[in-house]
Amino acid sequence: MSPFGSKKNRSLSVRVSTFDSELEFNLELRASGQDLFDLVCRTIGLRESWYFGLQYVDTRSNVSWLKMDKRVRDQRVELQANNNVYVFSFYAKFFPENVSEELIQEITQHLFFLQVKQSILSMDIYCRPEASVLLASYAVHVQYGPYDYETYKDGMLAGGELLPKGVTDQYQMTPEMWEERIKTWYMDHEPMTRDEVEMEYLKIAQDLDMYGVNYFPITNKNKTKLWLGVTAVGLNIYDERDKLTPKTTFQWNEIRHVSFDDKKFTIRLVDTKVSNFIFYSVDLHINKMILDLCKGNHDLYMRRRKPDTMEIQQMKAQAKEEKQRRQIERKKFIREKKLREKAEHERYELEKSLEHLQNEMRMASDALRRSEETKELYFEKSRVNEEQMQLTECKANHFKTEMDRLRERQMKIEREKIDLEKKIRDADFYVHQLTVENDKREAETEKLRKELICAKMAEREATARLLDFLNSGRKSSTDSLLTASSVHVSQTANAASSLAAVSTPSLTTSSSTNDMETAGGAELTTHYLAQGDNSSGISDDFEPKEFILTDNEMEQITNEMERNHLEYLRKSKKQVQNQLQTLRSEIAPHKIEENQSNLDILSEAQIKAGENKYSTLKKLKSGSTKARVAFFEEL
Repeated sequence: MSPFGSKKNRSLSVRVSTFDSELEFNLELRASGQDLFDLVCRTIGLRESWYFGLQYVDTRSNVSWLKMDKRVRDQRVELQANNNVYVFSFYAKFFPENVSEELIQEITQHLFFLQVKQSILSMDIYCRPEASVLLASYAVHVQYGPYDYETYKDGMLAGGELLPKGVTDQYQMTPEMWEERIKTWYMDHEPMTRDEVEMEYLKIAQDLDMYGVNYFPITNKNKTKLWLGVTAVGLNIYDERDKLTPKTTFQWNEIRHVSFDDKKFTIRLVDTKVSNFIFYSVDLHINKMILDLCKGNHDLYMRRRKPDTMEIQQMKAQAKEEKQRRQIERKKFIREKKLREKAEHERYELEKSLEHLQNEMRMASDALRRSEETKELYFEKSRVNEEQMQLTECKANHFKTEMDRLRERQMKIEREKIDLEKKIRDADFYVHQLTVENDKREAETEKLRKELICAKMAEREATARLLDFLNSGRKSSTDSLLTASSVHVSQTANAASSLAAVSTPSLTTSSSTNDMETAGGAELTTHYLAQGDNSSGISDDFEPKEFILTDNEMEQITNEMERNHLEYLRKSKKQVQNQLQTLRSEIAPHKIEENQSNLDILSEAQIKAGENKYSTLKKLKSGSTKARVAFFEEL
């Protein structure tokens, strides 16, 4: 006998709230928590039910999770005073380690997106200001779809709650300034479906330090106040004033057994040589919740490291098929949208033309009633319009032919330009060679000139010595020396004349060589010009061909586009980090230091140290289990 819907029996009125809807049911008195939970999952179409639970406020005003193995009415759920309705909230109780690999259904992604978004806005999950702006742009994308220049209006985002209050209070910025920065990110997003945008939102949110962490106040044996963080990968221990950076951590594969006795909580580790990990909670109610979360997270942790069950494999296959079907439908929708827009534009033009023609028809009808001659006149006007249309078509064809001719001429000019540039480069090369040769000749001439000057100076010295000898008064010796000097002067003059004669032909030869080289360069240039004419003649025979893509080629192009899209998503993470750094620098001058919270200060210190969520956990796990237990006990 079903526990639901029997009108003859007494029933329980139940209201279940999700982040986007409210569900009301009537249950039999004997209905269990599992019955209600299964009913909610079937109603919203959820199959990945292991992440979720039903949360309620009990008669002691404590927040609790509905136990599946007990009847609903036996779990001290606080009734609404007005209508005796049991009120529950459908929340994510456990979080995946990697959203992109573990979340399968779109409804699962959507529920996680709504819950994480609300947690960030309510500041239950701390998010840096620049990351808040980025996440807000994705939230806007989910709400309004891809950015559209035509439909977007300034001030459209100002009305919604997009940023945490702690972020807006921390900066001296107007809503318009925040909207402008969100709009900048929003415009940069490529067109995506809602589920793709929500997945991008979750992939960024899962890197936040407080994402997926359930905090509970505890103490160690030294009565030091600490925070216990129950996560998807293990247990983290935080300082009382720092919920971002854990002091130590224990993964689920290191934990063998979890139990509590009153306020004392005992965790037995896999390594039997290590003493038990013991801490103390505030009350028994928190212990039960900690134990429940530890058990569920541990089961999911071990389940992830085993092969997928048939149900999971089936769900993944269905999700893949559904995603492919949606992509095909999306492409079809985009194509149909473009066709519809084109048809709408054509219809508008036709209506406009029809309206114009109707006006002309009314005028023609009025004219027909007045005179038959006017009718003939309109017939003549119509004929003239047709002739003008034909004339316009002829002109258009003529212009098209002329454009083709000009395009061919432009291509020919481009080819000639390339040939001329080549010839100019060759001419420059030969000019450079001639310049080098001329410099060399000038250097030789200068050398010979210097030798001639030296010879003349030697002649002057010899003459001076001769005059000195003449003044000595010895006539016989003088005649002898005079004769010898004349001979020497004659020889020196002859040598100088010989050097000049050598130098002059050299210059003449150089000049003639230059003339020959110049002539050779001109001849080569003429030869290249002839070649250019021939090549342009060959190029004139080229005719463009039309390329037609087959279905296989179109499919290859489509697959290549999808691979490029995935590559873009993979590489965009680094670009996002750079953009976040730029945005952080832009809004830094508007920061109000007095309004910074303790988490803001801790986050800034974390950035300066170059640490993040994953690097911190990796560093903590590097030590042995025994050392981490000892460290916890000494806190």
